Amino acid sequence: MKKIEAIIKPFKLEDVKEALVESGVTGMTVTDVKGYGRQQGHSELYRGAEYIVDFLAKIKIELIVNDEDVDKTIATISDAAKTGKIGDGKIFVTPIENVVRIRTGETGSEAV
Repeated sequence: MKKIEAIIKPFKLEDVKEALVESGVTGMTVTDVKGYGRQQGHSELYRGAEYIVDFLAKIKIELIVNDEDVDKTIATISDAAKTGKIGDGKIFVTPIENVVRIRTGETGSEAV
């Protein structure tokens, strides 16, 4: 099993969610996060004063998939989240040793 974490632009969340559901993903965790990469933030004007926005609003999606579904899931997220502009995000994949469903005690793939 693998954990896939995707950092995407907030307005792409619904597109990504719909694409993942269509591809068979049964669950995910979504978190509002802030950060920056190559964008390095930007400056804005507020009531005539300029200020720097260092951390940009992003969405983090976390999901656990079986090894055979990793490439399909990455492609699904990439296709749905892509705008072609800087700041589209990143996808991270890490191994998962075990999963336990608290309610039933199921472990491994059955718990996902």
